[in-house]
Amino acid sequence: MAIKEVFPNPTVTQVIFQIKFPNLFYIESKIGDLQLEIMEKFPKSALLIRRQVVFADLGSKVEAQDIQNGLNLEEDGGRKIWQFQSEKNVQLNVLSNSLDITSTYHKTYNLEGSEKFREIIQFVVDRFLKITSIPMINRIGLRYIDECPIPKKDNQTYRSYYNTAFPLERFNLAHAHEMDFKTVVKRGKYFLRFIESLQNTNEDYTLVLDFDGFALNISSKDYLTVTDDLHEIISAEFENTIREPVYAYMRGGE
Repeated sequence: MAIKEVFPNPTVTQVIFQIKFPNLFYIESKIGDLQLEIMEKFPKSALLIRRQVVFADLGSKVEAQDIQNGLNLEEDGGRKIWQFQSEKNVQLNVLSNSLDITSTYHKTYNLEGSEKFREIIQFVVDRFLKITSIPMINRIGLRYIDECPIPKKDNQTYRSYYNTAFPLERFNLAHAHEMDFKTVVKRGKYFLRFIESLQNTNEDYTLVLDFDGFALNISSKDYLTVTDDLHEIISAEFENTIREPVYAYMRGGE
């Protein structure tokens, strides 16, 4: 069962949506059309180049030009990223084989009472598909990163806040400097990568929960239904991970 409440103090710090598709050789010629379509919500734009760096010990007989000729790079020596920004700290990146949207602003995916991340996804992807006409998507991913409170670093307190995957019966949290758990599991026809990570910054401890749901080989017309399904999976897993004190924290309590 997915959470049905918009919290004033949510633990989520970042939500990311991504689609991957076959390399589009004509993407550069379509970027101007996409920019016009999304400009009302993403007025800021930039072209970035992601350079590729190669470190290799190939011996004294290999010339620098031979190395350059052997690299499978674009003519400019890197990958182009067309980046668009909203006024509310939402970032869109378009590459020749992927599109991703990252938000640190949204508090809900689709619930009433706050601006919905789902609406931004639909706004961008509908326009992207209209311009590119790609029939299939190789991968759809939806990822939530939460930074959660640890009021007291001991097993009893931690278990009262979280349904943890950590082996606390063997490794006492009070003695841990770092602790990480990671798994990738199937959820029906989809996949979920889950990370639970105790992070230490100058003896200030935070729990990071990382939920990454993804689907493979999807018809482009079904992208939003699949994304809705991934959200439901992630929301249910988040609900299964946190306990009542975390709800109180998100509602504005200590």
